[in-house]
Amino acid sequence: MSENHTTEASVAENKMGVMPIPKLLITMSLPMMLSMLVQALYNIVDSMFVAQLSEDALTAVSLAFPIQTLMIAISSGTGVGINALLSRNLGEKNFEGANNAAKNGLFLSIVSCIIFAIVGGLGSHLFFTLQTDNPTIIKYGTEYMTIITVCSAGIFLQITFERLMQSTGKTIYNMITQGTGAIINIILDPIMIFGLFGFPRLEVAGAAIATICGQVVAVIMSFYFNHKKNKEININMRGFRPHLHTIAVIYEVGIPSIIMQAIGSVMTFGMNKILLMFSSTAAAVFGVYFKLQSFIFMPVFGLNNGMIPIIAYNYGAKSKKRITQTTRLSVIIAVLIMIVGLIIFQAAPAFLLKNLFDASENMLEIGVPALQIISLSFLFAGYNIIVGSVFQALGNGVYSLLVSAARQLVVILPVAYLFAKIFGLHMVWWSIPLAEIVSLLMSTVLLKRIYRLKVKPLEQEATL
Repeated sequence: MSENHTTEASVAENKMGVMPIPKLLITMSLPMMLSMLVQALYNIVDSMFVAQLSEDALTAVSLAFPIQTLMIAISSGTGVGINALLSRNLGEKNFEGANNAAKNGLFLSIVSCIIFAIVGGLGSHLFFTLQTDNPTIIKYGTEYMTIITVCSAGIFLQITFERLMQSTGKTIYNMITQGTGAIINIILDPIMIFGLFGFPRLEVAGAAIATICGQVVAVIMSFYFNHKKNKEININMRGFRPHLHTIAVIYEVGIPSIIMQAIGSVMTFGMNKILLMFSSTAAAVFGVYFKLQSFIFMPVFGLNNGMIPIIAYNYGAKSKKRITQTTRLSVIIAVLIMIVGLIIFQAAPAFLLKNLFDASENMLEIGVPALQIISLSFLFAGYNIIVGSVFQALGNGVYSLLVSAARQLVVILPVAYLFAKIFGLHMVWWSIPLAEIVSLLMSTVLLKRIYRLKVKPLEQEATL
């Protein structure tokens, strides 16, 4: 038997094609939801410790967030393409195609981190001077961004290896790797930021180094699990040559996803520019919001990561019933999670800002109404996130792109700028709930279309 093949009998029993959907979705998603909660925790811990340095330090990390989002966008978007192609190939029993998807995905992640290392190393200072003339923010921000970009191999390889495990349904190992990386980050943060136990006091740079250390450990563990536990695919790169057709298919789904998430970086950069018209504190509040909302959104993204391979696999296997069951149950769970988040943000914004980020009176005055207004978008966001991932799993990533572009570029930024000019800072935050309503309407129309064109015909194909 060649290294590219697995026995058909073993793959035929893949749980994504036979396990009851509620049990399957929970089995695949829960480990990812838990690990992403831990990820959200260490994102907040980073900012909590940095906030103890100064508000300028917190603002610097907040202004670097668009670049971190862009790296995640490219790695995750490529991962979506790998995930959808690999899972579909397994559903079709095309084992060679699955292995090609895995190996070419690893190649693409290596190329991406090299590009970011060069661009980040040369352009970090310029990025911050374009946003502010505060020398402290520029200094802290340049240090932070240089480290996270030059050492970006950790995030790119970690996400790629995790997508390979997700594609074959082995998400429990991702919980272990992500959780371990996050715990290492949390432990190293105060040591490196404040110079404990004989370490030099590195301040904001220490937060970046702690993050990189956690990512590198997660990469090493992820490689081991893929090599030893993920027997359905082969990632031996010996004699590897890039396969242009496989790369093209990965990016057919991946590029719309990359652009969709990269639009988030553009939106965040634009919002920061709008908010800096008022004060650096307003920009810091926006950064804090993203850290806090990750506690609510990360479990939904974990649910997504478990859902996408199920839908892609069953699309390859032509199982309409399992696709619709997975979509319906995912929407219900996501909406319930977001309602819990809405209640927390409405009830305790001052507590969150004061106790987690040592907020000043000025930050509380801006932040409390901001969190309460923005969190109204949670009512619609859960549904929108799930539907966007359904588009990606079915190979229609361009639908997700259209919705994301409309939400963030056509609605959020123009409306935020208009409200800022006419009404002032307190109205800027309303641009986000309004954008989610637009997304809901667009997502519903496109979901009905993709169901009619792609999902419903599977019923007839399966009987032929």
